Amino acid sequence: MKYRKLGKTDLAVSEICFGCWGILGGFNWGDQDVQDSIAALQTGFEHGINFFDTAESYGDGASEALLAKALGSRRDEIVIASKVWPDHYQPDELRAACERSLGYLETDHIDLYQLHWYNPEISLAETIGVLEGLKEEGKIREYAVSNFGPRALTDLATTGAVCPSNQVAYSLLFRAIEFEIGPACAAMDISILTYSPLVHGLLGGRFTRGDQVAPDRARTRHFSGAGEYARHGEDGQESLTFDTVAEIRAVAEREGVAMSVLALAWLLKSSVVGAVIAGARNPDQARGIAAASDFEMGDALYEELCRIAEPLKRALGPNADLWEGSAKNRVV
Repeated sequence: MKYRKLGKTDLAVSEICFGCWGILGGFNWGDQDVQDSIAALQTGFEHGINFFDTAESYGDGASEALLAKALGSRRDEIVIASKVWPDHYQPDELRAACERSLGYLETDHIDLYQLHWYNPEISLAETIGVLEGLKEEGKIREYAVSNFGPRALTDLATTGAVCPSNQVAYSLLFRAIEFEIGPACAAMDISILTYSPLVHGLLGGRFTRGDQVAPDRARTRHFSGAGEYARHGEDGQESLTFDTVAEIRAVAEREGVAMSVLALAWLLKSSVVGAVIAGARNPDQARGIAAASDFEMGDALYEELCRIAEPLKRALGPNADLWEGSAKNRVV
């Protein structure tokens, strides 16, 4: 496992970050055994992952509590990132949310506390002021943002905040941030933390056709907006998506590497990426995501994968909201 400094902070994080959304199971993930989740978290740590990303909204604190149960005894050896929901950005509510997360995590500080989505209804400068206070008090080490688009990043710049990272959806199948958000973050010295790098399993090697994907997963903009749980209202790009997956799979087979490892390693090749957030729901999956850090991707292979994924990138366009169409895009 390789490690990187996050932004200009002193946080040394594994370049593979363990995403703690799916460890609860339920909607979007299906049934999940809690012991498998605990074993996955512990296996990830044993294979060098020291960076774990969770949120208060993941099961109303249940994900944070499960992380504490699995790795609380190794607290001094791990970097915990959590996120606060945008309804809680008012000063008193933000402080209360932070205290709740500290309680669930069974710790006295959160290493990276992130604003989960931009909320234009609440003064970002005021919110940043509260975060600065929490940092001075030692309740958080650093604060950052998530799902911030061009408008939100411009707003952030006016506050004078030193922000190490912006967590956004980014993968071979969803490259919307390359249009505006990535360049803007690079100009601001903000590292990208990528979520949904395998697009809920589409790059994990399990699915070859859209009808194999459960309806609660088939709600991203890759699929038709007429789906049971979809809300983006667009035609989707299902045919092109699975044609692209098939080409990536062929490259992975030629290279003798798992498609998931290839997809994660492609992200790690990017100069704007600080860490790749990947989920795992059992020990085998945890070992799989950790292995991506060991795969050395050459320039030629990287460019080949870029070319394969270019038509889908153009078809989906610059809207960086994985689930909402342009009219309701939240990554503004």
